[in-house]
Amino acid sequence: MLYWLLYEKLFPHFSVFRLFGYGTFRTAFASLTALLVGIWLGPYMIRKLRELQIGQYIREEGPKSHQKKAGTPTMGGILIVISILIPTLLWANLRNFYVWIAMFSLVSFGAIGFYDDYTKLKKMKNLGLTARKKFLLQVIAALVVGWMLLGLHARGLYQTEMNVPFFKTFRPDLLIDGFLASPWTYPLAFFFFFLFIVVVIVGSANGVNLADGLDGLAIGLMIIASSAMTMLSYVSGHAEFARYLDLARLPGASELTIFCGAMTGASMAFLYYNAHPAEVFMGDVGSLSLGGGLGTVAVLIKQEVLLLFVGGVFVIECLSVILQVASFKLRGKRIFKMAPLHHHFEAIGWHESKVIVRFWIAGLVMALFALTTLKLR
Repeated sequence: MLYWLLYEKLFPHFSVFRLFGYGTFRTAFASLTALLVGIWLGPYMIRKLRELQIGQYIREEGPKSHQKKAGTPTMGGILIVISILIPTLLWANLRNFYVWIAMFSLVSFGAIGFYDDYTKLKKMKNLGLTARKKFLLQVIAALVVGWMLLGLHARGLYQTEMNVPFFKTFRPDLLIDGFLASPWTYPLAFFFFFLFIVVVIVGSANGVNLADGLDGLAIGLMIIASSAMTMLSYVSGHAEFARYLDLARLPGASELTIFCGAMTGASMAFLYYNAHPAEVFMGDVGSLSLGGGLGTVAVLIKQEVLLLFVGGVFVIECLSVILQVASFKLRGKRIFKMAPLHHHFEAIGWHESKVIVRFWIAGLVMALFALTTLKLR
């Protein structure tokens, strides 16, 4: 909106508005706008959630020390979504399809989370949608994103080749063009494409959701991950950097830096209120929207593999739950004292704050490693 007004309309008459044509400048403004909107709206949102008695129900099988958090306002993720959407709409080029796909993913996964949180409040316990229904809704949202990407691919605006760390020329094609040579293999090609999109986006959403169990843990990790994605979006959309780093050139990806910058600013604003002891929890509406948005950006800029490192702690949290459930069903024994992994460390005596900070450090190390792989090719 402001990009259209200040750059496209006013720049031809006033050269000072040239600045608003630069993605880096608008990304900085988007981050600051998201930060200010989040901090400004925070007290009002928390007060309203308390008035509506929207408090968190703590699962009984979790750490006993968490029972004192019962009643803390939840669904604060609404604040995060608003704080991301407003700056993106203000500072991004809204003619860019990538931006709209990222916002669609953010809102659709946020809506699923809102539905789940509302169901928990309605039942007055920590049981929302059934796992099957929740997963199905996420798969549908991810499939819609995949359908949009196919539309862009047909118009030459999206590449299906992946960037793979450490390899210059190895770029597997998600659509496996060889399959498309024959009509008989069309279904197989599209099946693999949509399956991959669903795994990345739904996996990312649930990774953030599982990490959201301690005050500030998930949102702190999101600040790190979204900052890394801001840099990755910038180099993927920049012709010279993409050529220098041997990345797939994606002209539309540069506008995603504004979205990722807004995600970073909104996450910092939410951490202001979510830091231990938390004044508000993000709920599923926050964790699913952030995870869905993060995964979608990775798919758009063709950095699906690097997402495993950028969101490394989220991946580890997911694996800890999968391993725990599989071990208990197959052997009747648990690997960890409690899952997800952050609860295991609490169970062995680590203080909540120590777990949070050490997981942040691990997340930062993994994100920095992901960025270093750009040149190690």
